[in-house]
Amino acid sequence: MRLKEETMATLKKFDIGEKFSDLPVMPKASVLIPLFVKGGELYTLMTLRSKELRTSAGEVCFPGGKRDPDDRDDVDTALREAKEEIGLSPDDVQVVCRLFPIINKRGLLVTPVVGFIEETFCPTPNPAEVSAVFTVPLDFFTSEDHYAAHVAAGMMGPLHTFHFMDPETGSDYHIWGLTAMLAILVAALALRKKPKFDVGFNSEDPLSFFQQILHASLSKL
Repeated sequence: MRLKEETMATLKKFDIGEKFSDLPVMPKASVLIPLFVKGGELYTLMTLRSKELRTSAGEVCFPGGKRDPDDRDDVDTALREAKEEIGLSPDDVQVVCRLFPIINKRGLLVTPVVGFIEETFCPTPNPAEVSAVFTVPLDFFTSEDHYAAHVAAGMMGPLHTFHFMDPETGSDYHIWGLTAMLAILVAALALRKKPKFDVGFNSEDPLSFFQQILHASLSKL
């Protein structure tokens, strides 16, 4: 329990609050980055999108999606999508913070929402949206093992890529792009640990980097 409380206190320092309230009106989305403690270690939960979806089919993602008109805010969007995709009740999520929004390749302003869930949570994936749910030790995203970086055209620098084999099922997952960047970010902040590879931002104070990325993205719209 102490690990969870310490992690929550650390992550809350990076909550964006109203820092980005003056952004122009644009299509929004949110993702939920669920954390939990298992065997004294921090883990996160990820999904594999259905191959039948029109966008990002077959890719590894965090639960999430576009904002609906009835959503009150970014947190509401993330929790609703997690309920629809993997059966995670909003009441079973202890929301910790909202991190820096990023404009994705589809022009959506994506806000990461970090929350804690119970280790005992048993997902019930919606097959129309999710083909698999798996968990990854958070420390995995700070290690050089199974990591590669590829030069890509974009403002966020190298394209971070991880290869993860789920020890429970033996399934292979390719984690890359924005999902990989968000996993690296949360791992660095939550673990207070600098990744063993170049990520382009100061893991102790990443706000300025993501502000630059956001403003550069907005200038191109």
